[in-house]
Amino acid sequence: MDIGKYGIWTFNLDLVPSAQSVEHVCELDELGFGAVWVPEAFGREAFTGAALLLRGGTDIVVATGIASIWGRDAMAAGAAHRTLAEAYPDRFLLGLGVSHQPMVEGVRGHDYSKPFSAMSSYLDGMDTAPFLAAPASTELQRVLAALGPKMLGLARDRAAGAHPYFVPPEHTVRARATLGQGPLLAVEQAVVFETDPARAREVARTHTRIYTGLPNYVNNLRKLDPTLTEEDFAHGGSDRLVDRIVAWGTMDTVLARVQAHLDAGADHVCMQVIEDSLDVPVGAWRDISSALGLTAVGVSQ
Repeated sequence: MDIGKYGIWTFNLDLVPSAQSVEHVCELDELGFGAVWVPEAFGREAFTGAALLLRGGTDIVVATGIASIWGRDAMAAGAAHRTLAEAYPDRFLLGLGVSHQPMVEGVRGHDYSKPFSAMSSYLDGMDTAPFLAAPASTELQRVLAALGPKMLGLARDRAAGAHPYFVPPEHTVRARATLGQGPLLAVEQAVVFETDPARAREVARTHTRIYTGLPNYVNNLRKLDPTLTEEDFAHGGSDRLVDRIVAWGTMDTVLARVQAHLDAGADHVCMQVIEDSLDVPVGAWRDISSALGLTAVGVSQ
């Protein structure tokens, strides 16, 4: 499965009718992006949502970023993965993750005390579950949402690689060191196309505010930089934290951050365009494609 160097990460497709979201996937395919990554939280269910999006385009990969292991049992996830892989050869990449304690315990009502063990057991269940329908003609591909060394190691040993989210290039260096050469490292990078610092950070905080209260992300960033304090995570993040997570400014500045991830060892960077509205950021996607010189087959020249 070739997802190229560049992709798009977006929750905006959940906010429009499914027929319209399929049209956007068609355009992303034509713009030359290798993959479109979509989340699972309070919007569409991961596998049915992916099935809808896979109707769009011919080459672009639809990737879940991520499907929560708490959303369905391992047998159901394994069957859904095999079903989509058979229907759309080499076009569905399953991203799996343990999500976050507030979501898992507070919303879904599950026990989050041992997320690593839960993921390991879940993968066992997926791999051993019976499946008597027509098999896929191509190899199943999955990646794990991974930040720390234990989950990155599991992504190396039990998956095709890792999908880190809300991370700076310094984390990409560490992730590649843990994964070693070979496993896929597909990194999410939030971007804001605004050159005024105050305005750019204001828009960026509509994104960072969601994640600066989640322990997984906070703990990961503190391990990367022990000088970060409580104040750095308050009110959507300090300037230095926002600047570390969100690439803002001109197209050249934004793409320099993307390149920094690639230089640090990422194979693929999926850009999440943050704007001051919830409209699908089609204009920004077109500008990124043009700036990168993407072809119409999903990989960069």
